[in-house]
Order: sequence, then structure tokens, then C-alpha cells
Amino acid sequence: MPDRPVPAWVGRALRTIGSWGGAAPDAGTGLAPDGAGTGPVRPPSVPAPRSTPSHRVDLRALEGFDTLLPVVDCRLYEGGRAVPVEHLGKALREAERRGGFVWIGLHGPTAADVERLAGPFGLPPAAVADATEAHQRPKLQEYPGTTFAVVKPVRYVDSEEVVDVSEVAVFLGPTFVITVRHGESRIPSRVRAELDADPALGLRGPAVVLERIVELAVAEYGGVVDAIAVDVDEIEEQVFSGDTADHAQRIYKLKREVLEFKRAVAPFAGPVQRLAEASAPDERGEPGLQDAQEDLLRAAEAIEGYDTLLTDVLQAHLAQVGVQQNRVAVRQNEDMRKISAWAAIALVPTAIAGIYGMNFENMPELGTRYGYFVVLAVIVVVCVALYALFRRRGWL
Repeated sequence: MPDRPVPAWVGRALRTIGSWGGAAPDAGTGLAPDGAGTGPVRPPSVPAPRSTPSHRVDLRALEGFDTLLPVVDCRLYEGGRAVPVEHLGKALREAERRGGFVWIGLHGPTAADVERLAGPFGLPPAAVADATEAHQRPKLQEYPGTTFAVVKPVRYVDSEEVVDVSEVAVFLGPTFVITVRHGESRIPSRVRAELDADPALGLRGPAVVLERIVELAVAEYGGVVDAIAVDVDEIEEQVFSGDTADHAQRIYKLKREVLEFKRAVAPFAGPVQRLAEASAPDERGEPGLQDAQEDLLRAAEAIEGYDTLLTDVLQAHLAQVGVQQNRVAVRQNEDMRKISAWAAIALVPTAIAGIYGMNFENMPELGTRYGYFVVLAVIVVVCVALYALFRRRGWL
């Protein structure tokens, strides 16, 4: 579906990132709860569900979900702090009542698992299909009451020179976050750890989960670019060092991995730009997602440059291989000419000796007094003449 503006409630939530650092206010007081700080704090910018009646979770439909879903982690963030969830329906009611949110994390679920959540949470069928099937392009799509994003975390396995691409699909609603992870990325776990360590993050609403996933994924891109740069420099040095080894397979393999990384990075620029525009710098000058956008653009430009460089290196290497093959062919031709020349010279005495070695009685030359010396002279003269001829033509 075509890109649409980021929902206003997501934008408001993103714009508050980094703008305040207290804990959740008690209902109606604007003061931090006990142990969370002494000064007043700004209330969460994500509106409560009652201000967004177009999208409400069907709590009755969630009965029995607590033990049937393959949930990796499910937490209620209330007042900025994580609360273990025993009953999903009760946790969502508490989130609606207290202005918190529930984060449900899934890892490699089946289509049926995601579809069971789709009904109660009102998840769009198209987004559910994208979240279930891996190998989606990075995207950011807005549906009524739900924002859907696909983020592609990437890590580089240097020992194998392989780009390992994971996928995290994020459903973002006013009171819930659902993440569907495919692959080995630990980014969702890192975001949970950040929320546990800093309750102020949880106060910023569910949008902070999407923002931190995006920021951490983009940060990993920089490390992958640096690792690829080292391997590209190493290959370039080997190719132009006069090394006669065949590097074509390694160059092609690395180029294929660069293209895999490029497919994860390039389409992500549009979604990150839209999120960055929604999270404009606040009054304290916090950059929001602008830094992530700039880092992503740098990574995209760098990987485009390495792709072009690998193409040039591969072409140069193939040219070197072609030159080496031509040299080998020339040497082989020279060897063949030498062999042919010596074979022609050896053919003369062999033929003459073969004729007079047949021992027929009626061979007139056998009775000639000086026939032996004449035959030897003929052999020597012909061989010397052939040697001189081949030498003059460069065969010997």
C-alpha cells in the first residue's frame, strides 16, 4: 500500500523521546510515584485509548491466550516499570486504565499464531501476512489504529564473510506493541533491557519501542559497513599486489553479501525519514531519529561505494587472469613450435635409417662403395638446413 503519514499519536510520542526523564505520574497528580524522583514530570504524550475510539483491543477475545501463544516475552509497562503479565486481558485493561502499554514479543511464530492475535488486536490482514512471512522489505505503513513497520537488523560474520540478516516486524498501537522476530537478532531483548534499566523510557509510550529498535538496527549497520570495508581493502590489496592466486570466488561471494546488505539498507531510508520527520527535535534540542537517519544515509552511501569498488576489483582481477592465460597460451605455443621443429629434424634420419634398415636384397644403394658416407652426409646436411630454417623463423 502507498506510504501514508505517520499517525499523529506516534509522532507526538516520538517527539517526546529524550525530553523528560522522570517516572510515571500518579493519576491526576502530575507527580512522580514514590522512589521515582521528587520533581514534577511531563505526562506521557501517547493518548489513552479513550481518545482513540477508532481502535480498541477486543479483551474478551483474548481469553485463553495466555498459555496457547508462543510468546517469548510479555510485559506490562505501567508507570515506566515492567510488570510481569499473568493474564493478557487483565494487563491490557490495566494499560488502558493507567495509560501504560503491553509489549508482546514473538519469535518465529506460525501464521496461525499471528492470526490468533490479529483478531483481538485488530491487526490488518496484509500486515499480518508480511509479519508471518520472512524476507520482507523494510517498510513503515499506517493503518487505522495501528502502525506497522518491518526492520531488518544485520550482523556480519567476519570468519565466514557472511551478512546475516534478521527481521523484526512491529505492530504499534496506543496501548500495545507486538514484535515478531525472524532470525537471530537480539535487538528486541536489548530494548527490553533498556526499558528495565531506565523506567523513564517506558513512560514515553509504545512508540519508544519502535524508535529504539530502529536506532539499534541502524547502529549495527555502521559496524557491518566497517567490517565489510576491512575485507574489501584486503581483497583489493591482494588483487593489485601481483599475487597470481584466483580471488574471483571470494570477490563474488563478498559482492553477493554486499548486495544482501544493500537490500536491507536502501529501502529503509524512506521509513526512517518519515519517522525522523515525526520525531522532530524537541525544545531541548534532542535530535530524535535525525541522527539515525544520517547514519543510515552514510551506511547506504558507503555500501553503494563498496559495491561499485568490488565490481571494479572483480573486473581488474578478471583482466589480470586473462593476461595470465594469454601468457600461458603464448608459452604453450612456443613449446609446441619447438617440439614440432625438433620432431621435423628428427624425422629425416629416422626416415632414411628406416628405409635402409629394411634389409631387402635388391636395393641398388646397398652395393655402392661410398653409399654409407653419402647417406650420413645427406642426413647431416638436411638436419642442419632444417635447424637453420627453424632458427630463422624463431621456432628454435
